[in-house]
Amino acid sequence: METRYSAADIEAKWQQQWLELGLDQTPAKNDQPKFYALSMFPYPSGKLHMGHVRNYVITDVIARYKRMKGFRVLHPMGWDAFGLPAENAAIDRGIPPAKWTYQNIEQMRDQLKQLGLSIDWDREVATCSPDYYKWTQWLFLQFYKGGLAYQKEAAVNWDPIDQTVLANEQVDAEGKSWRSGAIVEKKLLRQWFLKITDYAEELLQDLDKLGGWPERVKTMQQNWIGKSSGAHLEFPIVDSDEKIAVFTTRPDTIYGVTYVVLAPEHPLVAKVTTAKQKATVDAFIEEVSKESEQDRTADDKPKKGVLTGGTVINPANGEEVPILIANYVLYEYGTGAVMGVPAHDARDFKFAEENNLPRKVVILPDDADNSDICLLEAYTDAGTMINSNRFNGMSSVKGKSAVIRYAESEGFGEERIQYRLRDWLISRQRYWGCPIPMIYCDDCGVVPVPEENLPVILPEEVEFSARGGSPLAQMDGWKNVDCPCCNKPARRETDTMDTFIDSSWYFLRYTDAKNEEKPFNLDDANDWMGVDQYVGGIEHAILHLLYSRFFTKVVRDRKLVGIDEPFKRLLTQGMVQALTYKNTNTNKYIPIDQIDPEDPQDPETGDPLTGFYEKMSKSKYNGVDPALVLDKYGADTARMFILFKAPPEKDLEWDDADVEGQFRFLNRIWNLVSGCDLSVVKKSSGELSKDEKDLRRAVHTAIKEIQEDLEGDYQFNTAIAELMKLSNALKDAKCVTSPVYIGGIEILLLLLAPFAPHLADELWQSLGHTQSIHTVSFPKLDESALKVDEITLVIQIMGKTRGTIEVPAGSSKEDLEKFARESEAAQRYIEGQEIRKIIVVPNKLVNFVIAK
Repeated sequence: METRYSAADIEAKWQQQWLELGLDQTPAKNDQPKFYALSMFPYPSGKLHMGHVRNYVITDVIARYKRMKGFRVLHPMGWDAFGLPAENAAIDRGIPPAKWTYQNIEQMRDQLKQLGLSIDWDREVATCSPDYYKWTQWLFLQFYKGGLAYQKEAAVNWDPIDQTVLANEQVDAEGKSWRSGAIVEKKLLRQWFLKITDYAEELLQDLDKLGGWPERVKTMQQNWIGKSSGAHLEFPIVDSDEKIAVFTTRPDTIYGVTYVVLAPEHPLVAKVTTAKQKATVDAFIEEVSKESEQDRTADDKPKKGVLTGGTVINPANGEEVPILIANYVLYEYGTGAVMGVPAHDARDFKFAEENNLPRKVVILPDDADNSDICLLEAYTDAGTMINSNRFNGMSSVKGKSAVIRYAESEGFGEERIQYRLRDWLISRQRYWGCPIPMIYCDDCGVVPVPEENLPVILPEEVEFSARGGSPLAQMDGWKNVDCPCCNKPARRETDTMDTFIDSSWYFLRYTDAKNEEKPFNLDDANDWMGVDQYVGGIEHAILHLLYSRFFTKVVRDRKLVGIDEPFKRLLTQGMVQALTYKNTNTNKYIPIDQIDPEDPQDPETGDPLTGFYEKMSKSKYNGVDPALVLDKYGADTARMFILFKAPPEKDLEWDDADVEGQFRFLNRIWNLVSGCDLSVVKKSSGELSKDEKDLRRAVHTAIKEIQEDLEGDYQFNTAIAELMKLSNALKDAKCVTSPVYIGGIEILLLLLAPFAPHLADELWQSLGHTQSIHTVSFPKLDESALKVDEITLVIQIMGKTRGTIEVPAGSSKEDLEKFARESEAAQRYIEGQEIRKIIVVPNKLVNFVIAK
């Protein structure tokens, strides 16, 4: 009689046993090959979502499989615990950020453990813990010593009512503060940067080393770094010793410059603005300060600008052209200035048209005989240079290098490579982050905190409000210190670090997580690094992964680790989506429990609703709480569904019926194994019967296919499909008293173990085994078992199948023809007929073509 297995009865039991046995602890270095399996660590929001479940289950299957294959595995977990949500919670709930964060960590750790993840919790890290951020601060000082950390002025979002700096996430689409509703302004503050641009070329070139990364991610990083080859050109300002420097990839168009544009924030703006234009320029700068960077540079937004009254000399031809400021030029990009060539740049063309600026054609298409074509739209392709003095008639392609050589000889320019990548601004005027370990002394200047005084502790019991900036700036007892050089009164840096700093080295800390003397031991880091498999979302394709690569190269150059790249292989798992309903008239999402799926209507307006799959989100009312699934079905069912529903890199559409389907499949395995009667198993008689051979072939086919699916591209869904095939083969097997059958049952459980670890261990024990299944090796493939003694040969007459026969495998064409001709299926049709042709496809079919 079939029984229904109860996940609740077995999963907690096995999780406790695995803990007591220490199965998930990281082995010490030995002669086994190593495998470092890592999921991107989560922000401790307090509650797991299905995206978390998918990420961590994928990594866990890989880690469990590698253990079974004889690898010593490092599979850790931690918490990316600093950040803005904790500050928001402190304001909304009156809870200190530290208390809120640590409560969430406790809750989420318990939820993760319910999934049966084989994580080494002894290596757990939390970036908000002093024993972690001590080393974050220490690493910052290594950057500082190496000349890679420096200060300069940069713009921040400023709330004029609350008198505080806002993160980009706290500014709404209309440019208003999330709390006060004030129009957010741009304000210049002196802030800390890391010189990632020093590593731009290496970061670009080393993408070629990342053979295990998706091409899509590498392309995104390549575009973000944005290498351009061109010229650095200098335009002298009239009546001044100053020059405006620009970078251009089109030096061949220098003779077409009709204006130069400065970013509104550029320090030269004040110097070139005339008294007559000052009021206009000041008003424009104020207006632009309220625009986001995204709005200023978006292609579909208007390009606005005003004249400064100043002019520059085009160094190539001596012509005087006006200087403007415009919203689309950003001070942080390149030189903060551009030369305007409206006849040959689409953006410049549009800007010139809107601001009534002249256009001068200097490149003609090779097949053009006049310049009128360029006045209708910008001509941006290669062609022949005209109106370019000594370069007239030259190909513009050759003209690029020719103009650069001329600029170098005349002293107004040089060849240069530029990157879109900017230095990393790491200062945050926030409280809940890693304090920057620097001190300001009126006599000594900027002084690093001595390493022996680390960590600079972040005070955790703070009063928090939305006004007046970070509490650190208001805590005199914390802020005011003695200078470590002269012992005179000094001030701590009150900014904290960008939280991306914390996640840029955590994978190194895991290699030696309890070290109190160093961030990590060199030998341990070199032993485990790089990460063999990194799993996370595509949303981290640029910043987190690029910063982690940068950090790794810097610590390598500081002799702290001996690798160039942190992550050997990267898997970017798809999103978890659910059915979502939306009123397209109001653009409001409607909770699914408020509608009739057969006739979805807005319960308030009666409007028909549009249903579609979209990423699970609270705001879309389409989330599925993992706790509900675990309570109803158990962790193994949740794991099986999340792995079976879609390939790991594809988006997954949630379906309750499919969850139920996986639960039924696990029940079938439960009943299949529970029904085994070991007492009736006979000893092997030597030669296997046909049934035994067929079953053994099915077993080893499953080993082969699942092993291939767990290597390479990780096709977990097809691996589970193979488990289903093997389960069916065992269910239909007639040789249930044979050792082959019992061996097949055991191999089924071993193959199941990485996917449904609790059920596999429970059923393994029921077969009389005393050790955990997770201490047993992955089944070995016997290639000889895959060989077939007989094949099914299809008999065709005139291309139509008329029957099949069993024949010895590997038979020759002549033998296959003989077997087919003598078969009853063929004889019914060919007897007495003239056979014009016989087509033999080895090991597949024989087709008789008879005369009509």
